[in-house]
Amino acid sequence: MLPWKRALRPLAALLLTAAVAVVPAATAHATTATATSTGSGWNDYSCKPSTAHPRPVVLVHGTFANSVDNWLVLAPYLKDRGYCVFSFDYGQLPGVPLFYGLGPIDKSAEQLKTFVDKVLTATGTAETDLVGHSQGGMMPRYYLKFLGGAAKVNALVGIAPDNHGTTLSGLTKLLPYFPGAEDLLSTATPALADQVAGSAFLTKLNEGGDTVPGVHYTVLATKYDEVVTPYRSQFLSGSDVRNVLLQDLCPLDLSEHAAIGLFDRIAYHEVVNALDPAHATATTCASVFD
Repeated sequence: MLPWKRALRPLAALLLTAAVAVVPAATAHATTATATSTGSGWNDYSCKPSTAHPRPVVLVHGTFANSVDNWLVLAPYLKDRGYCVFSFDYGQLPGVPLFYGLGPIDKSAEQLKTFVDKVLTATGTAETDLVGHSQGGMMPRYYLKFLGGAAKVNALVGIAPDNHGTTLSGLTKLLPYFPGAEDLLSTATPALADQVAGSAFLTKLNEGGDTVPGVHYTVLATKYDEVVTPYRSQFLSGSDVRNVLLQDLCPLDLSEHAAIGLFDRIAYHEVVNALDPAHATATTCASVFD
């Protein structure tokens, strides 16, 4: 018989991570959130990319998150470095406000396609760069592979992306032992079911190779990730892929799944390196002060 405390530990970690990501959203008024983004120059549709940074950056939030709270640190970080920065909400479920990224992932990819077209039209550019956290680092790959996104995207940077799904430290392997659990997961929160390792969605996404030609891929992972497990499943295979483990750059970085996307400036330094590789600088523990 499985030790119940050990079996529940990954679930507790998931719930804690979700709480860290979404509590600010639950306590903030929607109009205040919108003002936070637009007032800081982020989601400014009058922004025109510069010669130094010729492509707009679209930020793609993770599961249970939203277009503001996931990016309260990274969006200003990029904006202060001269980028035109945009974010959007996707994967809405009927009657569920503030918590997004829960709908079928293929449908969320269609929302991404629509938003990218909107940004490209507003900025007068032909290509964008995508930066996503968790599901937001994986979902764009569907857009690139099946919805024509490769022609409109220069680079995809995934921060702790679940590119090959997750076992939640083995917890997902218990689902078959609970009658109806898998059906309930698929019905109530399709995106969660899609992200389970071995799902039909992920099988389709990764069949025939992880990448598509013409797009530069970067994956940023932390060995302390308790949500996307095993953490090396985040890495991609392909000719134009850079897989980065943050602890190889800074052994002192203790960020887990939520922190790496919400406020890890070592990860953010690597994001900028991926967006502008011609001017990349070494990432070290001291990058937290950049």
